[in-house]
Order: sequence, then structure tokens, then C-alpha cells
Amino acid sequence: MRAIVHAVNRGLLRASVNVCISNNSSSDALAFARENRIPAYHISSKTDPGNEDRRIRDVLLGHRVDLVILSGYMKKLGPATLDAYRGRILNIHPALLPKYGGQGMYGRHVHERVLASGEKNTGATVHFVNEEYDEGRIVGQRTVPVHEADTADTLAERVKACEGELIVDVIGEIIDGRIAIPDRVDA
Repeated sequence: MRAIVHAVNRGLLRASVNVCISNNSSSDALAFARENRIPAYHISSKTDPGNEDRRIRDVLLGHRVDLVILSGYMKKLGPATLDAYRGRILNIHPALLPKYGGQGMYGRHVHERVLASGEKNTGATVHFVNEEYDEGRIVGQRTVPVHEADTADTLAERVKACEGELIVDVIGEIIDGRIAIPDRVDA
């Protein structure tokens, strides 16, 4: 999120950041959004039991969001949000999908698996979101080398920097029409 906000503020993206939603009330993203005068919402099963999905959809629609970026959001989106924004939701994943994707594959877990597997390269992937974890159409990837001395933390730091650059580039390509918004995310 920081990379996107900074790119918008520097004029590198012809876009606006309309809202930030997190299911974690103490997330860095919400604090950053508030510091930057971006409307910030904590929406979770605790704040909206049984209505979380519809509340997310309504907040997005209410803030006139055109493109939803999942950056550190770990939960599956529900059908109300997916239906309202089908083909307009992007996720950033800290590996080169289809490797190291799926349920439970996030953050440190991904980097530990990459290291344990002896991979020479890893990276970041941006893909359209569908009903399954990390299975939507890939629209961008960047490679990051794995060094012999890497730990999960050192690798995560380099991949995170790569993620920020990649998501800004992909959003720019969507704005410029170089990446088409699909009618279906599996298209």
C-alpha cells in the first residue's frame, strides 16, 4: 500500500487511493492510511459478524473504488465483494506463482518453503483474484535471486521491495490500457 500511495503522491500513477480496509484493527496499513488522510476501516467478523463480506463491498462501492488491491489482506473475499468487483481485484503474492501459492502460503511461510526447496530464484506475482487462493490469471511477475546466506527475513525484505515496484507497474499498465480488465478472472 505504501508503494501505491507514494507513487500516486509523486504523480507516477494517475490514480487515487480512496480507502483502506483491514480485518486487523492494529494493522500498519490502517495506521499508514490514517496518517495520510485516507479513509481507513477495520472490518472483520468481530466488527460485522455475519455481514463482513457485504460491509466490505458496501464500503468499496461507497468510496467509488474502481480497482481493489489486496496487499497483505490474508482472508478470502466473499461472494458479495467478488461479484461486485469481478475482474477488478488484484492480489500481490510473495512468490512466483504457481509455485508456493494456496491456502496457508503467505509471508514467512512462503519464504521458508522457498529456502527449504533450494530454489535459486523467487519473486513476486500479481494476479486477478477469483474464489480460490492464488489461482487467478497472472498479470505480472518479478524475479528476485535467492542468495546462499538468505534467511526467511532477508529474502522477505528483498521480495517486499520487489512487490511494491511490481504492483505500481501493473496498476500503471491497467490505467494505460496495456493490461485489460477481464470479463472473467479465469479468462
